[in-house]
Amino acid sequence: MRIFLLFFYLLLGGELWSQGRVISGRVVQEITTVPIPHATIRIMGSSKSVVSNTIGRFELVMPDSLNQLVVSAIGYATDTILVMSDSVVAALRTAGINMEEVVITGTMRAVQRSASIVPVEVYTPQFFRKNPTPSIFEALQLVNGVRPQLNCNVCNTGDIHINGLEGPYTMVLIDGMPIISSLASVYGLQGIPNALVERIEIVKGPASSLYGSEAIGGLINIITRNPQKAPVVSMEYTVSSWREHNLDAGFKLKSSKRSQTLIGINYYNFTQRYDKNADNFTDVTLQNRIAFFGKTSWVRKDNRAAALAIRWINEERFGGEMQWTRKFRGSDSVYGEQISTARAEMIGNYQLPVNEKMIFSFSVNTHQQLSAYGTTVFNADQRIAFAQLTWEKQAGTNQQLLAGLVGRYSYYDDNTPATGGDGGPLNIPDKVFIPGIFLQDEVNINDNHLFLAGLRYDYDQRHGSILTPRLAWKWTFSARDNLRVNAGSGFRVVNLFTEDHAALTGAREVVIMGQLKPEKSYNINLNYSRKFIMPGGFLNLEATSWYTYFTNRIVPDYQTDPDKIIYANLNGYAQSYGGSLNFEAAVQKGLRLTAGITLQEVSSTQNAETGQKTTARQMLTERWSGTWTISWNFGKTGWSADYTGNIYGPMLLPLISDLDPRSPQSPVWSLQNIQVTKKWKNGIEWFGGVKNLLNFTPSQNMDFIIARAEDPFDKQVVRDSNGRVVVTANNPYALTFDPNYVYAPNQGRKIYAGFRYTYHRKAK
Repeated sequence: MRIFLLFFYLLLGGELWSQGRVISGRVVQEITTVPIPHATIRIMGSSKSVVSNTIGRFELVMPDSLNQLVVSAIGYATDTILVMSDSVVAALRTAGINMEEVVITGTMRAVQRSASIVPVEVYTPQFFRKNPTPSIFEALQLVNGVRPQLNCNVCNTGDIHINGLEGPYTMVLIDGMPIISSLASVYGLQGIPNALVERIEIVKGPASSLYGSEAIGGLINIITRNPQKAPVVSMEYTVSSWREHNLDAGFKLKSSKRSQTLIGINYYNFTQRYDKNADNFTDVTLQNRIAFFGKTSWVRKDNRAAALAIRWINEERFGGEMQWTRKFRGSDSVYGEQISTARAEMIGNYQLPVNEKMIFSFSVNTHQQLSAYGTTVFNADQRIAFAQLTWEKQAGTNQQLLAGLVGRYSYYDDNTPATGGDGGPLNIPDKVFIPGIFLQDEVNINDNHLFLAGLRYDYDQRHGSILTPRLAWKWTFSARDNLRVNAGSGFRVVNLFTEDHAALTGAREVVIMGQLKPEKSYNINLNYSRKFIMPGGFLNLEATSWYTYFTNRIVPDYQTDPDKIIYANLNGYAQSYGGSLNFEAAVQKGLRLTAGITLQEVSSTQNAETGQKTTARQMLTERWSGTWTISWNFGKTGWSADYTGNIYGPMLLPLISDLDPRSPQSPVWSLQNIQVTKKWKNGIEWFGGVKNLLNFTPSQNMDFIIARAEDPFDKQVVRDSNGRVVVTANNPYALTFDPNYVYAPNQGRKIYAGFRYTYHRKAK
């Protein structure tokens, strides 16, 4: 530990300063000269950048040897300014397309996407409006290499897969703060008002050197609107032919002379029972959810940051037999899965009033869940507190330092053997505090080469010291060609809650073999991007390949015993490798399209006691997938059309017995959608369309999806003296009830319609 503290002080003390001059300026709109807040101003030939304040002003120290600034802002075309004096004005044109977004997720610093040494994918609300959804969970189906995975046919809970890795390997953040893990991974992406989302940044690959545990497979950072820039009113309402109702609303208020507040509400209601495949189980889970979001930001001296946000979610969810009512909750008369969830979060940041750029950030959340899965009653309480102090320092003209102190406290208790029961004398809630420190040094070797080295140290009382290094290199061939190489390791500490919803369906017993050890991964990622500028449009190509090697991977065993899920560290190794290609283009006549394809292989290799090795492909993971969006803007008429979709290759599915007649793998399947939108000058939009054009459901061409839906409590299942299921006339396939054979939504074609309204206060 002393070695890392010494390294910390030496790194932060090694500053190289060069002489320069102070440049001040303003960033404004080209025609209206309205100030543009929060624009990024970067010195060309240097990694140094600043952000304009709320009235578009900025100030920076510019080396004498450099004389150009690159100015960018979301929604505006990037401009390069030649500095001829100590005062400059940057006038930016409004852009119909945005190729130079400002990103923060890859390095915890605000930089242009093209300048980031870590490849970051950015998606705005406009992208997701091509296929409106009631939650971010469903919206991510349009992102190449990212798949919302359903884990239960009855209650439709799920997680997010990135490049084939399951939900527990994906860290989700709001405004850079980790707020979702363990219990909340099932519901955390629900209930975030879409009206308050500014953009979503996605990093594929380990990021534990900055973000710690759970950031082993990738990051999803949901960045909410800055109240200073948000519209005064934003609203969206959608209704579907399945009687779904979704309302998003956002309002901006001036809470004081120096602060503004953004209020958001999301309400989703789907309470109509459907059983179109006639198995007496609801095809789609009923949900009644309300969420509240509030965010306040303050205007401070020298444009220092200060913001505080809260989020509250309450949801009732049900799936099961059509005749179920609450009086059957937890009984063995009529099967149902009923879940009551209450979740509250607080996140904030405060830049310290010192000359150095030091920011204190924190997040606190509490999550209570009361659930019944058939006769299995599951009650859980989870609380997580996270705090982080970062110090960002410019060392000379070519070196950017970032250091941080972090701490995470987790409390978890439930009524299962995982914590010793339900409050009795043996009940022992899981309480863990994990402190850490990280260092990052980004060096601009020259105009073409950027290098980054990072190291993080965490201490877990259960597992001891954990080190996660990181290296990255960016080679700029030209202004339009970039090659990025990222390598590093990631880790995930054990959470007693399995994070696998299959463990709670009431159909299987959870068995943990031995003391689970933390998982660790080693990854290398190669990314190449190329931009083509065309008259009236552009073409972007981005190709990525990756390889990840896992040790101590925690693997659920569904096959050994159909009544159990057995969890143990893999005696061997696991690996994930593949490649993806993203394509984005816009042409002069209003046509814009994106497309992507991913090829991947995820497997685990088990070492047997005899010395033999057995390699198995991962369940519920496709080997290839693709996504696309095609949008057409009909000139100045206000009309536009969007055609979106995805396609997935076969994936292995869990069977119950050797006689199980269901297919051991899924077919090639695709969800496709079409939408028409009309925009009016008064801020109103009308839209409507059809989802799942091909009317695909997993139950097509199959006798059943849920095993023994007619006997969900296994009352008619006969077993032998060893507990094995016996073939009978009533049970010819030797099955037990199991709803975990699921890979796609069970909702067929639906028609939807809605409207949006946005009001911006006119500049004076």
